[in-house]
Amino acid sequence: MRLSTTPLFLLRPLLQSHPIPLLHHHCLSALPANGGAAPHRRLSSTESSTAQPVIGQDSVEVLGQSFPRDDFTNVTPKILAKVGCNLHNQPHHPLWLIKERIKAHFYSSYIGRWGNPLFSVHDNLSPVVTVEQNFDSLLIPPDHPSRKRGDNYYLNRKMMLRAHTSAHQRELVRSGLDAFLLAGDVYRRDEIDASHYPVFHQIEGVRLFSNHELFSQVQNGEELSLFESGSRRTPQKQETHTLEAVKLLEFNLKQTLTRLITHLFGADVEVRWVDCYFPFTHPSFEMEVRFQGDWMEVLGCGVMEQELLNSAGVGNKLGWAFGLGLERLAMILYDIPDIRLFWSQDERFLRQFRVQDVHQAVHFQPLSKYPPLHNDISFWLPQNRESFTENDFYELVRSIGGDLVEKVSLVDEFTHPKTGRRSQCYRIIYRHMERTLTQQEVRLVHEQIESAAETELGVQGRY
Repeated sequence: MRLSTTPLFLLRPLLQSHPIPLLHHHCLSALPANGGAAPHRRLSSTESSTAQPVIGQDSVEVLGQSFPRDDFTNVTPKILAKVGCNLHNQPHHPLWLIKERIKAHFYSSYIGRWGNPLFSVHDNLSPVVTVEQNFDSLLIPPDHPSRKRGDNYYLNRKMMLRAHTSAHQRELVRSGLDAFLLAGDVYRRDEIDASHYPVFHQIEGVRLFSNHELFSQVQNGEELSLFESGSRRTPQKQETHTLEAVKLLEFNLKQTLTRLITHLFGADVEVRWVDCYFPFTHPSFEMEVRFQGDWMEVLGCGVMEQELLNSAGVGNKLGWAFGLGLERLAMILYDIPDIRLFWSQDERFLRQFRVQDVHQAVHFQPLSKYPPLHNDISFWLPQNRESFTENDFYELVRSIGGDLVEKVSLVDEFTHPKTGRRSQCYRIIYRHMERTLTQQEVRLVHEQIESAAETELGVQGRY
């Protein structure tokens, strides 16, 4: 490709917009996207089987497939029971409403050459993916902390439950798609509180541009190029990209997402952009909105790494990608206080979202909040401290207490002055979403957690 010497002032008519405040910090998280009808493309469907998941002695069965167990297998029955629920595809569920509103916005706002929606939608891909799909295809280094067994649900060393919808990004681009939205359930081991749950839902968007598509509206655009040689990577761009191309792509990305968030939150919403880091985009950004007086991050995005596009067979194009969490948007827009509510079967919750039009305003009325009960658990950590992580304990509590557990927090740590042994004390808050719990039934659950912590995590109880 020939080098472009066209000055940036030729791009200014397209880049003029309201000033956008920009902050700088680092973030290390995955990139977390319906009314109308555009073609839905099916790859691996989560509806391929109704067989119940089973964790056997030698294998794990999920979605009609069997996977051999090994030393990396850490998925639990409670997590596998969520696979195939697809809350984002259940009509009138709040996550479905958010997805449909996003889909409707893209369908109506972006039309292709033949009058069809520009973006296709894919919301039924299997959450069972290879480790290569989840990490390597996105250029995530082998030693990156996001790969840790303690942070993910592995079926074995080669297969896992996806930790982000981006795991399908390369396969969709390789299939020939230039613009698409992808929604699905994702799985991560995490802390336990009102805003974290081991299963949540993401939607992401990808758009690719050829040289002509990106520069067709620019004066003397035929003189501009997406790529240049002999350059270097800077905070503003990748080594093979021209600055003109990246600036125009960045403008298109931010304009697209500002329009989306304005569509969801209203014309008066305040938006700001924060520079950040993702392994699979550069430059990368987070969008924050001002909500109830505070700035809240709602999505991550950036210019796709060219190496990723090259591996997908579209090395002649540039692209952007964004991702957002449906639960986070729903909790903000509908003022839902506890992430566990999305899994509730309580009619008092579900009926509030049965609206005639997905754009109809929903004013969520909180359910009666039943009183919490808390119990503490203290134990000495194993001598080999590396064998114990907080996420292991959180996962054990989830596997036994399930949705009865509202929050788990570390309230005290102690190191014995003579032996050097460490102990930790956790407070577990129990609260049922639909009735009052008794201390007797909570105590039964708590005793199971105490026993399992000793046998499965190697800790020594101090109770």
